[in-house]
Amino acid sequence: MSDQPPPDASSPTPGAPGAGDPTPGANQPAEPSGAAQSGDPTAPRPPADQPGDPTAPQPPGATGPAAQPTQPWDPAAPQPAGAQQPQPWDPAAPPPTGAQQPSAWDPAAPQAWPGGVTPYGPQGWPPAAGGPGWPTPPTGGFPTGGYGVPGYPQPALGQPGWYPPGYGFDPTDPLVTPPGAGVSGWFDRCVGAIRRGWRLLLPILLLTQVLPAAALSVISLAVDPTAGWDATAGQDPAALPDTFLTDLAIMLGVLIGGSLLFGLVQSVGWAAGSWVVARQAAGEPVGLGAALRYGLRRALGLWGWTLLIGLIVALGTCLCVIPGIYFAFALSMAGPVWLFERQAPIGRAWRMFHDRLGLLLGRVAMVVAAVIVGSMVAGVVEAVGTLPFGLTPLDSAGSAVGVTMVILAAAVLALPAHVVQLVGLVVTYAEQRAHEGPVNAARLAGELG
Repeated sequence: MSDQPPPDASSPTPGAPGAGDPTPGANQPAEPSGAAQSGDPTAPRPPADQPGDPTAPQPPGATGPAAQPTQPWDPAAPQPAGAQQPQPWDPAAPPPTGAQQPSAWDPAAPQAWPGGVTPYGPQGWPPAAGGPGWPTPPTGGFPTGGYGVPGYPQPALGQPGWYPPGYGFDPTDPLVTPPGAGVSGWFDRCVGAIRRGWRLLLPILLLTQVLPAAALSVISLAVDPTAGWDATAGQDPAALPDTFLTDLAIMLGVLIGGSLLFGLVQSVGWAAGSWVVARQAAGEPVGLGAALRYGLRRALGLWGWTLLIGLIVALGTCLCVIPGIYFAFALSMAGPVWLFERQAPIGRAWRMFHDRLGLLLGRVAMVVAAVIVGSMVAGVVEAVGTLPFGLTPLDSAGSAVGVTMVILAAAVLALPAHVVQLVGLVVTYAEQRAHEGPVNAARLAGELG
């Protein structure tokens, strides 16, 4: 029995809100329930403490992580008694028991970056060319590691035609064909060179190729002894003409001497035309007088090397023709090599041909085919046009004028073949240089001097 009176039913029970108590959650935090405070093991436990928000307002006098923001660890600051000192990371140390082993890195898997943003934008690597985050290399605005010509195959790493990072190659160069561009890239640059320079190339080659060739043909008609030989053969077909050896020596002397002189004038045209093609591709000013003056300066050396190459080809032709054709193709780059490099043209041309046999053989074969077609057209026109004038067309003034006009017209028809030969060899040489090292039209124009 207790001396205390029984509790009134209207009085609030412990742990229950009374009429005068504020409702939990109105203006004050709710108190833990009586079940949570009691020792009932089946009662739900209160939620674990969550880390506080340092930016949230705190009650007066509150302490803890929410009130005091975390400070960066200072190794020089004094540590509390009993605090464990951080140890430096040792890659060779065994991982703690139960620690998760890192998986092998997969380069193809997307990589996570702090904050969820990659250093090249939200889409990661690689970004669009020219877009935000694109690292502009010191290569004239072209991505490093290749020339990046749209539509052209990219050479594999370490293969011929591959350019290391920072190479600085310009795939839009109007003279140098990018490795891997194929025949279309080479042809486009040949056509571009002709379009830029035909106004200068035509008069240069007309003066140095067409007119000397026409003059040599007219002189050959003047010293041709076949008309006298035919008259002698009519009297005695088995006997040689009395002047056979003399006439033959005169004819050969005129043809060889005229060819040598023609070769010197021709060298002036090749040097002047190469100067025009290279400087126009580099955007530098050109003129007919300046081109011819440059050709005169370079003609003597180019002429000497041309004579030596012609002798080699002639000796090869005497050995069953095939070696002569082989030497002609193998030494086709000797002229441009002498003009641009001015040293060892035969050895350099020989190495170029054998280092990239298929590529150079294909380019030169197309040039030779165009020259053969143009020369055949001119030859047929000359042969057919001179037939009405007989075997001695220079005996009268009228026939001499007529045959001269026919020969001149036939030589003019061969002018496109000369243009194709000049431009094709210069563009082919520029492509060969691109396979050996950094080169562009400006550098080639500077090498000409």
